[in-house]
Amino acid sequence: MSEPFQKFRDWIDNRHEYAKEWKATRNRRIAGYFCTYVPEEILIAANVLPVRILGSHEPPTVTEPYVFAMFCHLCRDSLAQGLKGRFDYLDGIVEGQSCLHLRQAYNAWRLHIPIDYAFYIHVPHGVQTRHALPYYTEELRKFKRSLGEWTGRKITERDLARGINVMNRNRDLMHKIYEYRKPNNPKLTGLEAMEMVLSSQMVDKEDHNGALEELLKTLPSREMDRNPGVRLMIIGCEDDDRIFMKNVENLGATFVIDEHCTGSRYFWNLVDSSIQDRLVAIADRYISRIPCPSKDWPELTRIKQAVNLAQTYNVQGALVIQNKFCDPHGIEVPPLREELKAVGVPTYPLEFDVTVPWGQFRTRVEAFLETLTGLEELF
Repeated sequence: MSEPFQKFRDWIDNRHEYAKEWKATRNRRIAGYFCTYVPEEILIAANVLPVRILGSHEPPTVTEPYVFAMFCHLCRDSLAQGLKGRFDYLDGIVEGQSCLHLRQAYNAWRLHIPIDYAFYIHVPHGVQTRHALPYYTEELRKFKRSLGEWTGRKITERDLARGINVMNRNRDLMHKIYEYRKPNNPKLTGLEAMEMVLSSQMVDKEDHNGALEELLKTLPSREMDRNPGVRLMIIGCEDDDRIFMKNVENLGATFVIDEHCTGSRYFWNLVDSSIQDRLVAIADRYISRIPCPSKDWPELTRIKQAVNLAQTYNVQGALVIQNKFCDPHGIEVPPLREELKAVGVPTYPLEFDVTVPWGQFRTRVEAFLETLTGLEELF
């Protein structure tokens, strides 16, 4: 039997080749997006392939004329990939307002990299206010109208329903697969879970749904030839560093759950298909989703979600990740650690840059794992 997660791995490793072949064979447009607050449902409804713009964990050497060096590595590395021509197949770019750093990457891309289309969605930061839903719904109406003008075809209610169904199916399937991370001996590693979710942001959701359905047939009988070790959670900023995940799990641990936008936060909430106005339904999903820290106020709902996941997945310890210079995530680290500590989950903070200094991190992670193992033995 072939390795069940290899398909997702191949998609990530060959993401640009996949996109170019998809475009050539289907004769449709591709739009890149920076933040998961961009509603892919509407792009799918317009027959546009949404592809998330991410970096390649290479030291950015070409971005300083365009963005400050003290901006986070995600925005700098992502922009660098565009400047180097890696995303030359994109017809357009879309950004949903999230943070100053990604906004600058979007603007630099729009001004200095040839594309046919650019649209900035003003996602409200005050998502917990009563004004957020009507405001964001109107923003999505503008986006839908703009996409229709760009593609030359009107986006109908039936098109929106198709986009919602495809995205909800993808989310539901990944939810079901995450259930297999709960057992004492999980059916998948944290690295495999990351590759599954990350690849869904890079390929046609219909293709991805087919691969997820095949995976669900094999998981119940899958036997992992490894000791799961310490049950870890990874939580924090955007993180697609597969080498880090693999290295930590090779030390005698398994990431059994995550809370970041290349993991559970990306797919956790569905669109409520019972809402008749489909744009309102889409807007409602993104307003009420597990929020990014830049929008999580005054009630810290994301921290409550992290605590709930830690308890549900029987986590023994959590690595709290902050991308260097990411202020929204940095501000939430102290209350996040306190809340996890209150339910008996020790945490260890790590600051990520474009490349991870694994030699230093290994010593620190090993010490943290030893502490957790010692605590388990005491009880």
